[in-house]
Amino acid sequence: MASGKAPVSLAGKKLLFLVTEDWALISHRLPLALAAMDQGMQVALLARTGDRAGYLRSLGIEVHHVPFERGSLNPVSDLALLMHIMRLYRQLRPDVVHHVALKPVIYGGLAARLTGMKHVVNALPGLGFVFSSSTLTARMLRPFVRLVLRGVLAVPGSRLILQNQDDVRMFTREGLAPERSIRFVPGVGVDLDAYSRAPEPDGRVRIVLPARMLVDKGVNEFVEAARLLHARGLEADFVLVGGIDADNPAALKAEQLQAWERAGLVSWSGHCTDMPAMLASAHIVCLPSYREGLPKALLEACAAARPIVTTDVPGCREVVRDGENGLLVRVRDARDLADKLATLITDPSLRLRMGQAGRRIAEREYSAALSSEQTIAIYRELL
Repeated sequence: MASGKAPVSLAGKKLLFLVTEDWALISHRLPLALAAMDQGMQVALLARTGDRAGYLRSLGIEVHHVPFERGSLNPVSDLALLMHIMRLYRQLRPDVVHHVALKPVIYGGLAARLTGMKHVVNALPGLGFVFSSSTLTARMLRPFVRLVLRGVLAVPGSRLILQNQDDVRMFTREGLAPERSIRFVPGVGVDLDAYSRAPEPDGRVRIVLPARMLVDKGVNEFVEAARLLHARGLEADFVLVGGIDADNPAALKAEQLQAWERAGLVSWSGHCTDMPAMLASAHIVCLPSYREGLPKALLEACAAARPIVTTDVPGCREVVRDGENGLLVRVRDARDLADKLATLITDPSLRLRMGQAGRRIAEREYSAALSSEQTIAIYRELL
Protein backbone atom coordinates (compact mmCIF):
# COMPACT_ATOMS: atom_id res chain seq x y z
CA MET A 1 0.00 0.00 0.00
CA ALA A 2 1.38 3.37 -0.96
CA SER A 3 2.43 5.66 1.85
CA GLY A 4 -0.19 8.22 2.87
CA LYS A 5 -3.18 6.39 1.41
CA ALA A 6 -6.10 5.47 3.63
CA PRO A 7 -6.53 1.70 4.17
CA VAL A 8 -9.07 0.01 1.94
CA SER A 9 -12.47 -0.19 3.63
CA LEU A 10 -13.80 -3.71 4.06
CA ALA A 11 -17.28 -2.57 5.09
CA GLY A 12 -19.93 -4.36 3.07
CA LYS A 13 -17.46 -6.71 1.40
CA LYS A 14 -18.34 -10.41 1.39
CA LEU A 15 -15.75 -12.92 2.64
CA LEU A 16 -16.32 -16.59 1.93
CA PHE A 17 -14.43 -19.39 3.69
CA LEU A 18 -14.21 -22.81 2.03
CA VAL A 19 -13.13 -25.52 4.50
CA THR A 20 -13.85 -29.24 4.70
CA GLU A 21 -16.00 -29.21 7.85
CA ASP A 22 -17.71 -26.54 9.93
CA TRP A 23 -15.82 -27.51 13.11
CA ALA A 24 -12.54 -26.63 11.38
CA LEU A 25 -13.54 -22.97 11.17
CA ILE A 26 -14.48 -22.96 14.85
CA SER A 27 -11.31 -24.67 16.02
CA HIS A 28 -8.84 -22.67 13.95
CA ARG A 29 -10.25 -19.58 12.25
CA LEU A 30 -13.20 -18.30 14.24
CA PRO A 31 -11.18 -15.35 15.65
CA LEU A 32 -10.31 -14.38 12.05
CA ALA A 33 -13.95 -14.60 10.95
CA LEU A 34 -15.08 -12.46 13.89
CA ALA A 35 -12.27 -9.93 13.28
CA ALA A 36 -13.39 -9.64 9.64
CA MET A 37 -16.97 -9.04 10.81
CA ASP A 38 -15.68 -6.33 13.14
CA GLN A 39 -14.26 -4.67 10.02
CA GLY A 40 -17.75 -4.66 8.48
CA MET A 41 -17.36 -7.72 6.27
CA GLN A 42 -20.17 -10.18 5.65
CA VAL A 43 -18.82 -13.68 6.34
CA ALA A 44 -20.06 -16.90 4.79
CA LEU A 45 -18.85 -20.47 5.26
CA LEU A 46 -18.97 -23.31 2.77
CA ALA A 47 -18.27 -26.65 4.45
CA ARG A 48 -19.69 -30.03 5.29
CA THR A 49 -22.08 -29.06 8.04
CA GLY A 50 -22.81 -30.81 11.31
CA ASP A 51 -24.10 -29.80 14.71
CA ARG A 52 -21.92 -26.65 14.79
CA ALA A 53 -23.75 -24.91 11.94
CA GLY A 54 -26.40 -23.46 14.24
CA TYR A 55 -23.76 -21.98 16.52
CA LEU A 56 -22.01 -20.32 13.58
CA ARG A 57 -25.30 -18.88 12.31
CA SER A 58 -25.99 -17.48 15.79
CA LEU A 59 -22.77 -15.48 15.43
CA GLY A 60 -23.98 -13.95 12.17
CA ILE A 61 -22.04 -16.24 9.82
CA GLU A 62 -23.90 -17.46 6.75
CA VAL A 63 -23.48 -21.24 6.41
CA HIS A 64 -23.89 -23.39 3.29
CA HIS A 65 -23.44 -27.15 3.08
CA VAL A 66 -20.80 -28.58 0.74
CA PRO A 67 -20.57 -32.39 0.53
CA PHE A 68 -16.84 -32.72 1.22
CA GLU A 69 -15.52 -36.26 1.65
CA ARG A 70 -11.92 -35.76 2.73
CA GLY A 71 -10.90 -39.36 2.14
CA SER A 72 -12.60 -39.68 -1.25
CA LEU A 73 -10.64 -40.44 -4.40
CA ASN A 74 -13.77 -40.99 -6.52
CA PRO A 75 -13.56 -38.82 -9.68
CA VAL A 76 -17.35 -38.84 -10.16
CA SER A 77 -18.15 -37.53 -6.67
CA ASP A 78 -15.21 -35.11 -6.85
CA LEU A 79 -16.53 -33.68 -10.14
CA ALA A 80 -19.93 -33.26 -8.50
CA LEU A 81 -18.20 -31.49 -5.59
CA LEU A 82 -16.50 -29.07 -7.99
CA MET A 83 -19.79 -28.27 -9.73
CA HIS A 84 -21.49 -27.72 -6.35
CA ILE A 85 -18.81 -25.22 -5.29
CA MET A 86 -19.02 -23.42 -8.64
CA ARG A 87 -22.79 -23.01 -8.27
CA LEU A 88 -22.38 -21.49 -4.81
CA TYR A 89 -19.63 -19.13 -6.00
CA ARG A 90 -21.89 -17.86 -8.79
CA GLN A 91 -24.83 -17.55 -6.38
CA LEU A 92 -23.01 -15.82 -3.50
CA ARG A 93 -20.61 -13.64 -5.54
CA PRO A 94 -18.06 -13.07 -2.75
CA ASP A 95 -15.50 -10.26 -2.89
CA VAL A 96 -12.83 -12.52 -1.35
CA VAL A 97 -12.72 -16.30 -1.15
CA HIS A 98 -10.45 -17.94 1.42
CA HIS A 99 -9.67 -21.62 0.85
CA VAL A 100 -8.20 -23.55 3.79
CA ALA A 101 -6.31 -26.89 3.49
CA LEU A 102 -5.31 -28.96 0.50
CA LYS A 103 -8.63 -30.23 -0.84
CA PRO A 104 -10.45 -26.87 -0.55
CA VAL A 105 -7.46 -25.13 -2.16
CA ILE A 106 -7.53 -27.52 -5.12
CA TYR A 107 -11.30 -27.66 -5.69
CA GLY A 108 -11.96 -24.10 -4.56
CA GLY A 109 -9.08 -22.88 -6.71
CA LEU A 110 -10.48 -24.65 -9.79
CA ALA A 111 -13.97 -23.32 -9.05
CA ALA A 112 -12.65 -19.78 -8.57
CA ARG A 113 -10.76 -19.96 -11.86
CA LEU A 114 -13.76 -21.31 -13.78
CA THR A 115 -16.20 -18.76 -12.30
CA GLY A 116 -13.91 -15.74 -12.64
CA MET A 117 -13.30 -15.01 -8.95
CA LYS A 118 -10.74 -12.20 -8.86
CA HIS A 119 -9.63 -12.19 -5.21
CA VAL A 120 -8.55 -15.58 -3.88
CA VAL A 121 -6.64 -16.49 -0.71
CA ASN A 122 -5.31 -20.04 -0.52
CA ALA A 123 -4.12 -21.19 2.90
CA LEU A 124 -2.12 -24.39 3.25
CA PRO A 125 -1.63 -24.85 7.01
CA GLY A 126 -0.01 -28.21 6.30
CA LEU A 127 0.45 -30.47 3.31
CA GLY A 128 -1.34 -33.41 4.88
CA PHE A 129 -1.39 -37.10 4.04
CA VAL A 130 -0.28 -36.74 0.41
CA PHE A 131 3.03 -35.11 1.35
CA SER A 132 3.74 -36.55 4.81
CA SER A 133 2.93 -40.21 4.20
CA SER A 134 5.26 -42.74 2.62
CA THR A 135 2.43 -45.07 1.53
CA LEU A 136 2.06 -46.09 -2.12
CA THR A 137 -1.20 -44.13 -2.45
CA ALA A 138 0.43 -40.93 -1.22
CA ARG A 139 3.46 -41.39 -3.46
CA MET A 140 1.25 -41.95 -6.50
CA LEU A 141 -0.91 -38.90 -5.77
CA ARG A 142 1.99 -36.53 -5.10
CA PRO A 143 2.99 -35.69 -8.73
CA PHE A 144 -0.65 -35.11 -9.70
CA VAL A 145 -1.28 -32.87 -6.69
CA ARG A 146 1.88 -30.85 -7.42
CA LEU A 147 0.71 -30.33 -11.02
CA VAL A 148 -2.76 -29.17 -9.95
CA LEU A 149 -1.32 -26.87 -7.28
CA ARG A 150 0.90 -25.17 -9.85
CA GLY A 151 -2.23 -24.42 -11.87
CA VAL A 152 -4.52 -23.11 -9.13
CA LEU A 153 -1.84 -21.19 -7.20
CA ALA A 154 -0.64 -19.30 -10.28
CA VAL A 155 -3.95 -17.52 -10.86
CA PRO A 156 -3.42 -13.72 -11.08
CA GLY A 157 -4.97 -11.93 -8.12
CA SER A 158 -4.48 -14.84 -5.74
CA ARG A 159 -2.36 -15.10 -2.61
CA LEU A 160 -0.96 -18.17 -0.88
CA ILE A 161 -0.62 -18.18 2.92
CA LEU A 162 2.04 -20.52 4.31
CA GLN A 163 2.72 -20.98 8.01
CA ASN A 164 6.38 -21.88 8.19
CA GLN A 165 9.55 -20.86 6.38
CA ASP A 166 10.36 -24.43 5.31
CA ASP A 167 7.17 -24.50 3.25
CA VAL A 168 7.90 -21.03 1.85
CA ARG A 169 11.30 -22.23 0.64
CA MET A 170 9.89 -25.48 -0.76
CA PHE A 171 7.05 -23.82 -2.69
CA THR A 172 9.46 -21.25 -4.10
CA ARG A 173 12.19 -23.77 -4.97
CA GLU A 174 9.85 -26.22 -6.67
CA GLY A 175 7.83 -23.56 -8.48
CA LEU A 176 4.56 -24.62 -6.86
CA ALA A 177 3.46 -20.98 -6.56
CA PRO A 178 4.80 -17.66 -7.86
CA GLU A 179 7.06 -16.14 -5.24
CA ARG A 180 5.24 -12.80 -5.53
CA SER A 181 1.98 -14.43 -4.41
CA ILE A 182 3.31 -16.08 -1.22
CA ARG A 183 2.57 -14.50 2.14
CA PHE A 184 3.98 -15.82 5.42
CA VAL A 185 1.57 -15.84 8.38
CA PRO A 186 2.90 -17.91 11.31
CA GLY A 187 -0.14 -19.95 12.21
CA VAL A 188 -3.66 -19.08 13.30
CA GLY A 189 -2.45 -17.90 16.68
CA VAL A 190 -3.76 -18.64 20.14
CA ASP A 191 -6.09 -16.86 22.55
CA LEU A 192 -3.59 -15.84 25.22
CA ASP A 193 -6.34 -14.88 27.67
CA ALA A 194 -7.73 -18.43 27.63
CA TYR A 195 -4.46 -19.91 28.93
CA SER A 196 -2.70 -19.10 32.17
CA ARG A 197 0.74 -19.84 33.60
CA ALA A 198 -0.76 -22.42 35.95
CA PRO A 199 1.82 -24.14 38.16
CA GLU A 200 2.51 -27.81 37.51
CA PRO A 201 0.04 -30.18 39.15
CA ASP A 202 1.19 -32.42 41.98
CA GLY A 203 1.80 -36.10 41.47
CA ARG A 204 3.36 -38.16 38.69
CA VAL A 205 4.60 -36.42 35.59
CA ARG A 206 1.86 -36.38 32.95
CA ILE A 207 2.85 -36.22 29.28
CA VAL A 208 0.11 -35.44 26.77
CA LEU A 209 0.02 -35.82 22.99
CA PRO A 210 -2.80 -33.52 21.78
CA ALA A 211 -3.69 -34.37 18.18
CA ARG A 212 -6.03 -36.34 15.98
CA MET A 213 -5.17 -40.02 16.28
CA LEU A 214 -3.16 -40.32 13.07
CA VAL A 215 -0.02 -42.27 12.26
CA ASP A 216 1.45 -39.05 10.84
CA LYS A 217 1.17 -37.35 14.24
CA GLY A 218 3.77 -39.77 15.63
CA VAL A 219 1.35 -41.68 17.83
CA ASN A 220 3.17 -44.98 17.25
CA GLU A 221 6.49 -43.44 18.27
CA PHE A 222 4.90 -41.89 21.38
CA VAL A 223 3.57 -45.29 22.47
CA GLU A 224 6.93 -46.97 21.80
CA ALA A 225 8.72 -44.24 23.79
CA ALA A 226 6.32 -44.91 26.67
CA ARG A 227 7.18 -48.62 26.48
CA LEU A 228 10.92 -47.87 26.52
CA LEU A 229 10.64 -45.54 29.51
CA HIS A 230 8.46 -47.98 31.46
CA ALA A 231 11.10 -50.66 30.78
CA ARG A 232 13.74 -48.33 32.25
CA GLY A 233 11.66 -47.94 35.40
CA LEU A 234 10.99 -44.25 34.73
CA GLU A 235 7.43 -43.63 35.91
CA ALA A 236 5.18 -41.16 34.10
CA ASP A 237 1.65 -41.07 32.69
CA PHE A 238 1.38 -40.97 28.89
CA VAL A 239 -1.93 -39.61 27.61
CA LEU A 240 -3.28 -39.48 24.05
CA VAL A 241 -5.71 -36.56 23.70
CA GLY A 242 -7.69 -36.46 20.47
CA GLY A 243 -10.39 -38.09 18.42
CA ILE A 244 -10.27 -40.52 15.52
CA ASP A 245 -10.39 -38.85 12.10
CA ALA A 246 -11.98 -41.67 10.10
CA ASP A 247 -11.84 -39.69 6.83
CA ASN A 248 -8.06 -39.48 6.97
CA PRO A 249 -6.14 -42.36 5.34
CA ALA A 250 -3.60 -42.22 8.19
CA ALA A 251 -6.24 -42.70 10.92
CA LEU A 252 -5.57 -45.18 13.70
CA LYS A 253 -8.28 -47.65 14.70
CA ALA A 254 -10.02 -47.44 18.07
CA GLU A 255 -9.15 -51.10 18.61
CA GLN A 256 -5.44 -50.31 18.42
CA LEU A 257 -5.72 -47.41 20.86
CA GLN A 258 -7.70 -49.55 23.29
CA ALA A 259 -5.14 -52.35 23.02
CA TRP A 260 -2.37 -49.93 24.03
CA GLU A 261 -4.50 -48.88 26.99
CA ARG A 262 -5.04 -52.47 28.09
CA ALA A 263 -1.27 -53.05 27.88
CA GLY A 264 -0.78 -50.17 30.35
CA LEU A 265 1.36 -48.13 27.96
CA VAL A 266 -0.86 -45.08 27.49
CA SER A 267 -4.34 -43.81 28.24
CA TRP A 268 -6.59 -42.37 25.54
CA SER A 269 -8.99 -39.61 26.57
CA GLY A 270 -10.55 -38.94 23.15
CA HIS A 271 -11.57 -35.55 21.82
CA CYS A 272 -10.92 -32.66 24.21
CA THR A 273 -13.38 -29.78 24.60
CA ASP A 274 -11.36 -27.86 27.21
CA MET A 275 -7.75 -27.50 26.09
CA PRO A 276 -6.77 -24.94 28.77
CA ALA A 277 -7.82 -27.34 31.55
CA MET A 278 -6.17 -30.29 29.82
CA LEU A 279 -2.85 -28.46 29.47
CA ALA A 280 -3.04 -27.18 33.04
CA SER A 281 -3.20 -30.82 34.14
CA ALA A 282 -0.08 -31.74 32.16
CA HIS A 283 3.64 -31.40 32.86
CA ILE A 284 4.94 -31.93 29.30
CA VAL A 285 3.39 -31.62 25.82
CA CYS A 286 4.64 -34.00 23.15
CA LEU A 287 3.97 -33.96 19.38
CA PRO A 288 6.24 -36.33 17.41
CA SER A 289 4.61 -35.36 14.08
CA TYR A 290 6.10 -36.19 10.69
CA ARG A 291 5.33 -32.73 9.25
CA GLU A 292 3.13 -29.75 10.14
CA GLY A 293 2.12 -26.31 8.97
CA LEU A 294 2.27 -24.62 12.36
CA PRO A 295 0.50 -26.84 14.90
CA LYS A 296 -2.00 -25.01 17.05
CA ALA A 297 -1.49 -27.59 19.80
CA LEU A 298 2.09 -26.41 20.23
CA LEU A 299 1.04 -22.76 20.27
CA GLU A 300 -1.44 -23.62 23.02
CA ALA A 301 1.31 -25.46 24.93
CA CYS A 302 3.44 -22.31 24.75
CA ALA A 303 0.55 -20.15 25.95
CA ALA A 304 -0.03 -22.55 28.84
CA ALA A 305 3.67 -22.35 29.81
CA ARG A 306 4.30 -26.04 29.26
CA PRO A 307 7.61 -27.43 27.91
CA ILE A 308 7.42 -29.27 24.59
CA VAL A 309 9.08 -32.28 23.04
CA THR A 310 8.52 -32.41 19.29
CA THR A 311 10.17 -33.46 16.05
CA ASP A 312 12.75 -31.52 14.09
CA VAL A 313 10.45 -31.12 11.07
CA PRO A 314 8.79 -28.21 9.25
CA GLY A 315 6.22 -26.46 11.42
CA CYS A 316 7.24 -28.03 14.71
CA ARG A 317 10.74 -26.57 14.73
CA GLU A 318 9.20 -23.20 13.91
CA VAL A 319 7.53 -23.16 17.33
CA VAL A 320 10.12 -24.99 19.45
CA ARG A 321 13.58 -23.48 19.72
CA ASP A 322 15.67 -26.42 20.83
CA GLY A 323 16.83 -26.00 24.42
CA GLU A 324 14.79 -22.81 24.96
CA ASN A 325 11.11 -23.74 25.19
CA GLY A 326 11.46 -27.44 24.47
CA LEU A 327 13.50 -30.20 22.91
CA LEU A 328 13.62 -31.39 19.29
CA VAL A 329 13.93 -35.05 18.36
CA ARG A 330 14.62 -36.98 15.19
CA VAL A 331 11.46 -37.85 13.24
CA ARG A 332 10.22 -41.46 13.51
CA ASP A 333 12.83 -42.17 16.21
CA ALA A 334 11.14 -43.53 19.35
CA ARG A 335 14.43 -44.03 21.18
CA ASP A 336 15.48 -40.40 20.71
CA LEU A 337 11.98 -39.36 21.77
CA ALA A 338 12.25 -41.46 24.93
CA ASP A 339 15.65 -39.96 25.77
CA LYS A 340 14.41 -36.38 25.41
CA LEU A 341 11.25 -37.08 27.41
CA ALA A 342 13.40 -38.61 30.16
CA THR A 343 15.42 -35.38 30.32
CA LEU A 344 12.28 -33.39 31.14
CA ILE A 345 10.63 -36.02 33.32
CA THR A 346 13.61 -35.97 35.70
CA ASP A 347 14.24 -32.19 35.76
CA PRO A 348 11.40 -30.04 37.18
CA SER A 349 13.47 -26.83 37.07
CA LEU A 350 14.17 -27.33 33.36
CA ARG A 351 10.45 -27.86 32.72
CA LEU A 352 9.66 -24.62 34.54
CA ARG A 353 12.28 -22.62 32.65
CA MET A 354 11.22 -23.94 29.26
CA GLY A 355 7.53 -23.42 30.01
CA GLN A 356 8.10 -19.78 30.94
CA ALA A 357 10.14 -19.25 27.77
CA GLY A 358 7.30 -20.73 25.72
CA ARG A 359 4.80 -18.32 27.22
CA ARG A 360 7.04 -15.36 26.30
CA ILE A 361 7.30 -16.65 22.72
CA ALA A 362 3.50 -17.00 22.49
CA GLU A 363 2.97 -13.45 23.75
CA ARG A 364 5.54 -12.04 21.36
CA GLU A 365 4.77 -13.98 18.17
CA TYR A 366 1.64 -16.09 18.23
CA SER A 367 -1.43 -14.23 19.47
CA ALA A 368 -4.67 -14.88 17.57
CA ALA A 369 -5.17 -11.12 17.28
CA LEU A 370 -1.83 -10.72 15.47
CA SER A 371 -2.60 -13.59 13.08
CA SER A 372 -6.02 -12.14 12.25
CA GLU A 373 -4.50 -8.70 11.67
CA GLN A 374 -1.91 -10.13 9.26
CA THR A 375 -4.54 -12.07 7.31
CA ILE A 376 -6.97 -9.16 7.07
CA ALA A 377 -4.08 -7.09 5.68
CA ILE A 378 -3.92 -9.62 2.81
CA TYR A 379 -7.64 -9.10 2.13
CA ARG A 380 -7.03 -5.38 1.95
CA GLU A 381 -4.08 -5.90 -0.36
CA LEU A 382 -6.23 -7.91 -2.79
CA LEU A 383 -9.08 -5.42 -2.75
